[in-house]
Amino acid sequence: MKESILAVRKAVDELDLDGVTGLVRACLDEGASPEEIFQDGITAGLEIVGRKFEEGEYFLADLIMAGEVVKEAMPVLKERMSETGNPGRGKVILATVAGDIHEIGKNIVGMILSANGYEVIDLGVDVPVKTFIDKTAELKPDIVGAGCYMSTTMLEMKDIISGLKAKGLRGKVKVMVGGVPTSQEFADEVGADAWGKDALDATAKALKLVGR
Repeated sequence: MKESILAVRKAVDELDLDGVTGLVRACLDEGASPEEIFQDGITAGLEIVGRKFEEGEYFLADLIMAGEVVKEAMPVLKERMSETGNPGRGKVILATVAGDIHEIGKNIVGMILSANGYEVIDLGVDVPVKTFIDKTAELKPDIVGAGCYMSTTMLEMKDIISGLKAKGLRGKVKVMVGGVPTSQEFADEVGADAWGKDALDATAKALKLVGR
């Protein structure tokens, strides 16, 4: 693996907001593809950040900063992908369900998915079931991601999936759910295709669902 890609990985791990863009450019100048940089640099760095978060070495503020580091690197990578005709992995709709205005987790998921080559449409917070359904019909995404952060809003996810079925859309889209009160058991119960334990896990699951 190129030393320059390892340097990008280290920049993400060490939350180096100022240095990451120059390091990404160096990788591209040495002939590394955007995909290589995504997988072996940025995504691998985020995996390290995730482990540190789980172990208590990093905190939520650090996780948010890691997302900002990725966001800083994105324009350079997107520019090169556009030049080379490198296609995106797929289209993802993200939103926090009705009755819930928490968005930090959703925003981090969106940034990481975008950095991994997905087109992300963020519908925002407190989004009604009907909007999920209507936007799915209109935009034809590969994945619909629904987040909630309060147990009182969890069942909105079940209604979203039921609504997709009623409109004949369920077989055309993968549904991911996530958020503090959710679990794999809950995802199975409501009929979701995947559950994201956290932002990094959600990204990995998305790659498996529609990896291209």
